[in-house]
Amino acid sequence: MAPRLLQNFNGSRALVVTNQAGAVEALEITLAKLGVSVGYPAIVEGRAQLDLTELNPESDIVFIDGDLDGVLAMEVEEVSRQPLVPVIGLVGVEAPSRLKNLINLGATAFLRKPVHGAAVYTALFLGINQFLLRGDLKARLEGMERRRRGRRAVIKAIVDLMHHAGIDDDEAYDRLRRESMRRRQGLEEYCEEYLVRRAEAPERPASARDLYLRVDRK
Repeated sequence: MAPRLLQNFNGSRALVVTNQAGAVEALEITLAKLGVSVGYPAIVEGRAQLDLTELNPESDIVFIDGDLDGVLAMEVEEVSRQPLVPVIGLVGVEAPSRLKNLINLGATAFLRKPVHGAAVYTALFLGINQFLLRGDLKARLEGMERRRRGRRAVIKAIVDLMHHAGIDDDEAYDRLRRESMRRRQGLEEYCEEYLVRRAEAPERPASARDLYLRVDRK
Protein backbone atom coordinates (compact mmCIF):
# COMPACT_ATOMS: atom_id res chain seq x y z
CA MET A 1 0.00 0.00 0.00
CA ALA A 2 1.38 3.41 -0.99
CA PRO A 3 1.93 5.95 1.80
CA ARG A 4 -0.88 8.42 2.50
CA LEU A 5 -0.34 11.74 0.76
CA LEU A 6 0.71 14.48 3.15
CA GLN A 7 -1.32 17.68 2.91
CA ASN A 8 -0.57 19.50 6.15
CA PHE A 9 3.00 20.70 6.62
CA ASN A 10 2.58 22.44 9.94
CA GLY A 11 5.64 21.92 12.16
CA SER A 12 8.05 21.30 9.29
CA ARG A 13 11.31 23.17 8.83
CA ALA A 14 12.53 24.62 5.53
CA LEU A 15 16.23 25.24 4.99
CA VAL A 16 16.67 27.66 2.10
CA VAL A 17 20.09 27.59 0.46
CA THR A 18 20.39 30.81 -1.53
CA ASN A 19 22.25 34.11 -1.62
CA GLN A 20 19.28 36.01 -3.09
CA ALA A 21 17.01 36.70 -0.13
CA GLY A 22 14.91 39.14 -2.14
CA ALA A 23 14.02 36.46 -4.70
CA VAL A 24 12.59 34.16 -2.04
CA GLU A 25 10.83 36.68 0.20
CA ALA A 26 7.40 35.37 -0.81
CA LEU A 27 8.59 31.83 -0.08
CA GLU A 28 9.31 32.63 3.56
CA ILE A 29 6.02 34.50 4.00
CA THR A 30 3.96 31.69 2.49
CA LEU A 31 5.78 28.95 4.39
CA ALA A 32 5.12 30.79 7.65
CA LYS A 33 1.40 30.80 6.82
CA LEU A 34 1.60 27.03 6.33
CA GLY A 35 3.23 26.56 9.73
CA VAL A 36 6.70 25.89 8.30
CA SER A 37 9.66 27.54 9.98
CA VAL A 38 12.43 28.87 7.73
CA GLY A 39 16.20 28.94 8.13
CA TYR A 40 18.96 30.23 5.86
CA PRO A 41 22.24 28.29 6.18
CA ALA A 42 25.24 30.57 5.79
CA ILE A 43 27.20 30.26 2.55
CA VAL A 44 30.95 30.48 3.09
CA GLU A 45 33.31 30.34 0.11
CA GLY A 46 30.55 28.96 -2.06
CA ARG A 47 29.52 26.17 0.33
CA ALA A 48 26.39 26.04 2.48
CA GLN A 49 27.18 25.58 6.15
CA LEU A 50 24.65 22.83 6.71
CA ASP A 51 25.25 19.68 8.74
CA LEU A 52 23.51 17.02 6.69
CA THR A 53 23.75 14.47 9.51
CA GLU A 54 21.34 16.58 11.57
CA LEU A 55 18.60 16.66 8.93
CA ASN A 56 15.33 14.95 9.83
CA PRO A 57 13.53 13.32 6.86
CA GLU A 58 10.23 13.51 8.76
CA SER A 59 10.24 17.28 9.17
CA ASP A 60 12.99 18.97 7.14
CA ILE A 61 12.80 20.24 3.57
CA VAL A 62 15.75 21.73 1.69
CA PHE A 63 15.26 24.44 -0.94
CA ILE A 64 18.37 24.74 -3.12
CA ASP A 65 19.13 27.63 -5.43
CA GLY A 66 20.06 26.07 -8.77
CA ASP A 67 22.11 29.12 -9.71
CA LEU A 68 24.66 28.27 -7.00
CA ASP A 69 26.94 25.64 -8.46
CA GLY A 70 28.17 23.04 -5.96
CA VAL A 71 26.75 24.90 -2.98
CA LEU A 72 25.62 21.69 -1.28
CA ALA A 73 27.03 18.18 -1.55
CA MET A 74 24.08 15.99 -0.61
CA GLU A 75 24.34 12.22 -0.98
CA VAL A 76 21.66 10.67 -3.17
CA GLU A 77 20.89 6.95 -3.38
CA GLU A 78 22.27 5.81 -6.73
CA VAL A 79 19.34 3.80 -8.09
CA SER A 80 16.27 5.54 -6.66
CA ARG A 81 17.84 9.05 -6.66
CA GLN A 82 16.48 9.37 -3.13
CA PRO A 83 18.07 12.21 -1.09
CA LEU A 84 18.24 12.44 2.70
CA VAL A 85 15.26 14.79 2.90
CA PRO A 86 12.81 16.31 0.40
CA VAL A 87 14.59 18.70 -1.98
CA ILE A 88 12.91 21.51 -3.91
CA GLY A 89 14.89 23.38 -6.53
CA LEU A 90 14.83 27.16 -6.90
CA VAL A 91 15.18 27.88 -10.60
CA GLY A 92 16.50 31.12 -12.04
CA VAL A 93 18.48 30.41 -15.18
CA GLU A 94 16.81 27.46 -16.91
CA ALA A 95 20.01 26.03 -18.33
CA PRO A 96 19.90 22.22 -18.78
CA SER A 97 23.11 21.82 -16.78
CA ARG A 98 21.66 23.64 -13.77
CA LEU A 99 18.40 21.72 -13.94
CA LYS A 100 20.42 18.51 -14.17
CA ASN A 101 22.36 19.46 -11.03
CA LEU A 102 19.11 19.90 -9.13
CA ILE A 103 17.83 16.55 -10.39
CA ASN A 104 21.09 14.94 -9.29
CA LEU A 105 20.54 16.38 -5.81
CA GLY A 106 17.19 14.57 -5.72
CA ALA A 107 14.88 17.53 -6.35
CA THR A 108 11.29 16.40 -6.82
CA ALA A 109 9.72 19.85 -7.34
CA PHE A 110 10.78 23.30 -8.55
CA LEU A 111 10.00 26.95 -7.90
CA ARG A 112 10.84 29.75 -10.28
CA LYS A 113 12.67 32.82 -9.00
CA PRO A 114 11.49 35.28 -7.95
CA VAL A 115 9.15 33.03 -6.01
CA HIS A 116 5.43 33.78 -6.11
CA GLY A 117 3.44 32.83 -3.05
CA ALA A 118 0.68 31.13 -5.07
CA ALA A 119 3.12 28.49 -6.33
CA VAL A 120 4.62 27.51 -2.97
CA TYR A 121 1.99 25.07 -1.69
CA THR A 122 1.96 23.11 -4.96
CA ALA A 123 5.75 22.78 -4.97
CA LEU A 124 5.74 21.78 -1.31
CA PHE A 125 2.99 19.21 -1.87
CA LEU A 126 4.72 17.67 -4.89
CA GLY A 127 8.21 17.80 -3.42
CA ILE A 128 7.38 16.14 -0.13
CA ASN A 129 4.93 13.55 -1.44
CA GLN A 130 7.17 12.52 -4.33
CA PHE A 131 9.93 12.07 -1.74
CA LEU A 132 7.65 9.83 0.32
CA LEU A 133 6.55 7.83 -2.72
CA ARG A 134 10.14 7.30 -3.82
CA GLY A 135 11.04 6.14 -0.33
CA ASP A 136 8.15 3.67 -0.35
CA LEU A 137 9.19 2.36 -3.77
CA LYS A 138 12.80 2.03 -2.62
CA ALA A 139 11.71 0.02 0.43
CA ARG A 140 9.56 -2.25 -1.76
CA LEU A 141 12.41 -2.88 -4.18
CA GLU A 142 14.78 -3.65 -1.33
CA GLY A 143 12.23 -6.07 0.11
CA MET A 144 11.85 -7.81 -3.25
CA GLU A 145 15.62 -8.09 -3.57
CA ARG A 146 15.87 -9.61 -0.07
CA ARG A 147 13.19 -12.14 -0.96
CA ARG A 148 14.93 -12.94 -4.24
CA ARG A 149 18.17 -13.66 -2.39
CA GLY A 150 16.20 -15.62 0.19
CA ARG A 151 14.78 -17.92 -2.49
CA ARG A 152 18.25 -19.30 -3.01
CA ALA A 153 18.33 -20.26 0.66
CA VAL A 154 14.92 -21.94 0.32
CA ILE A 155 16.12 -24.05 -2.61
CA LYS A 156 19.32 -25.04 -0.82
CA ALA A 157 17.41 -25.93 2.34
CA ILE A 158 14.95 -28.07 0.38
CA VAL A 159 17.77 -29.95 -1.35
CA ASP A 160 19.61 -30.43 1.95
CA LEU A 161 16.53 -31.75 3.73
CA MET A 162 15.68 -34.05 0.83
CA HIS A 163 19.17 -35.52 0.96
CA HIS A 164 19.39 -36.01 4.72
CA ALA A 165 15.77 -36.93 5.46
CA GLY A 166 15.17 -39.07 2.39
CA ILE A 167 12.01 -37.24 1.34
CA ASP A 168 10.81 -35.62 -1.87
CA ASP A 169 10.85 -31.89 -2.59
CA ASP A 170 7.17 -31.33 -1.74
CA GLU A 171 7.56 -32.90 1.70
CA ALA A 172 10.79 -31.00 2.34
CA TYR A 173 9.17 -27.71 1.41
CA ASP A 174 6.14 -28.47 3.57
CA ARG A 175 8.30 -29.27 6.60
CA LEU A 176 10.31 -26.09 6.20
CA ARG A 177 7.17 -24.02 5.76
CA ARG A 178 5.46 -25.52 8.81
CA GLU A 179 8.53 -24.98 10.95
CA SER A 180 8.93 -21.36 9.81
CA MET A 181 5.27 -20.73 10.67
CA ARG A 182 5.71 -22.37 14.07
CA ARG A 183 8.63 -20.06 14.78
CA ARG A 184 6.75 -17.07 13.31
CA GLN A 185 9.49 -16.41 10.77
CA GLY A 186 9.43 -15.80 7.06
CA LEU A 187 10.27 -18.90 5.06
CA GLU A 188 13.38 -17.29 3.56
CA GLU A 189 14.68 -16.16 6.95
CA TYR A 190 14.06 -19.57 8.51
CA CYS A 191 15.83 -21.38 5.65
CA GLU A 192 18.86 -19.11 5.99
CA GLU A 193 19.06 -19.97 9.70
CA TYR A 194 18.47 -23.65 8.92
CA LEU A 195 21.46 -23.69 6.58
CA VAL A 196 23.64 -21.97 9.16
CA ARG A 197 22.68 -24.57 11.77
CA ARG A 198 23.33 -27.37 9.30
CA ALA A 199 26.76 -25.96 8.51
CA GLU A 200 27.61 -25.73 12.22
CA ALA A 201 26.17 -29.14 13.15
CA PRO A 202 28.87 -31.86 13.57
CA GLU A 203 28.70 -34.60 10.98
CA ARG A 204 27.89 -38.01 12.44
CA PRO A 205 25.92 -41.03 11.27
CA ALA A 206 22.28 -40.57 12.10
CA SER A 207 18.90 -41.64 10.91
CA ALA A 208 16.98 -39.25 8.71
CA ARG A 209 14.39 -38.69 11.42
CA ASP A 210 17.02 -38.10 14.12
CA LEU A 211 18.87 -35.60 11.96
CA TYR A 212 15.73 -33.70 11.09
CA LEU A 213 14.66 -33.45 14.69
CA ARG A 214 18.16 -32.51 15.89
CA VAL A 215 18.49 -29.65 13.40
CA ASP A 216 14.96 -28.30 13.22
CA ARG A 217 13.26 -29.07 16.49
CA LYS A 218 15.85 -27.96 19.03
